[in-house]
Amino acid sequence: MLDFTKTFEKYETLVGEIEKGILKIKEAFPEEIGCHKQCSDCCFAVFDLSLVEAVYLNYRFFQEKGKEEQETILEKANTADRQAYRIKRNLNKMLTQGKQTEEEVLSLLSQERIECPLLNKNSLCDLYEYRPITCRVYGVPTAIHGAGHTCGISGFREGIAYPTINLDTINNRLIALSRDLLEEIQVKNPPLEQRWLPLSTSLLTDYDEDYFGL
Repeated sequence: MLDFTKTFEKYETLVGEIEKGILKIKEAFPEEIGCHKQCSDCCFAVFDLSLVEAVYLNYRFFQEKGKEEQETILEKANTADRQAYRIKRNLNKMLTQGKQTEEEVLSLLSQERIECPLLNKNSLCDLYEYRPITCRVYGVPTAIHGAGHTCGISGFREGIAYPTINLDTINNRLIALSRDLLEEIQVKNPPLEQRWLPLSTSLLTDYDEDYFGL
């Protein structure tokens, strides 16, 4: 079994830093935060995980869940994975055929909805403690490529300056951690550090020697 302990510790440190930033925003703007228990709006968002997050989530999933629960969640992951593939295939076709600009395609992608396989029948996350960073920052103001975003059910308003989580900075750190992960197991395959995967794919993948080409 491959050992990613050192890189996982670095990733958890990053998560801790982000949680502190989120807490400051929540304390400063409690009325604007729309997050509450069993709110699952972010559990239908379509997004990808960095390699380090994908491997980390996969590891925690198989560590924390029993065989029966794994099978149930993986069945849902299969369904979500097929949906994600179809959505991305159609949007990519629009882009390559010149029917939509990259900005328009990204906007259309943000409107798509796929139920996360980790969302259970009680509208709770089955792996909440280890949820990805995108899930954690969903309810507070974020910025990527210079554009600001807020959760649709939050009270944050356009035209007002709020403390903002910079996703470009976070994504760069995640790519660096993905590089660390590869170096930890002595993989020299730079393209892998740039790989981004749907959460469903992350659960379904075996991150073993064959995957990394060892």
